[in-house]
Amino acid sequence: MAAEPSPRPSRTRCPRCQRPAGHCLCPLIPRLDSHTRLLILQHPSETAHALNTARLAALGLVRADLRIGERFDELDAWLAPPSPPACLLFPGEGARPLAELAADAMGPLTLVVPDGTWRKARKLLHLNPALAALPRATLPEGGVSRYRLRKAPMAGALSTLEAIVQALNILEAPACFDALLRPFEALIDGQVAAMGEATYRRNHWPG
Repeated sequence: MAAEPSPRPSRTRCPRCQRPAGHCLCPLIPRLDSHTRLLILQHPSETAHALNTARLAALGLVRADLRIGERFDELDAWLAPPSPPACLLFPGEGARPLAELAADAMGPLTLVVPDGTWRKARKLLHLNPALAALPRATLPEGGVSRYRLRKAPMAGALSTLEAIVQALNILEAPACFDALLRPFEALIDGQVAAMGEATYRRNHWPG
């Protein structure tokens, strides 16, 4: 009887960025400070996603907290003073342009960002009334995602990291947070290289 094949060893991963050790993104992740505090609420289904851009944002920003779950009973405590006043980066009824909310606040904000598919993000709001009750902020229309491997579910849809970068560029101008996108772009370039240029052009090339 032939011996059963040995199980394939699991790939060693970087404990920080959680990418395979040979594709660690840490050298590309900046460490940027901001007046704005970021609270990223990640649906558990996103933790194993290949991109996991929320984690990249949390690693790259000094004042960012990443919390994982569906129910966040500690939300009121997380947003209590001395934390700056909070708003939710999410479209919907009553949502206002982020720049207007920032002008009204006349000081730093806590930007609460749900991370998940649109359906999962709406579920987070449904399960957390305190989250749904926050003032809502929206980004300017016309944003174009750099994630060229996936068709956006709607016009202007951005990854969590891209939305955070655009929000911080608005809130903290003239400071620029585009450096946060370096590991994101490297990750996409790596995926394109892995599939091959011909496959990418056949399945994802615009036009």
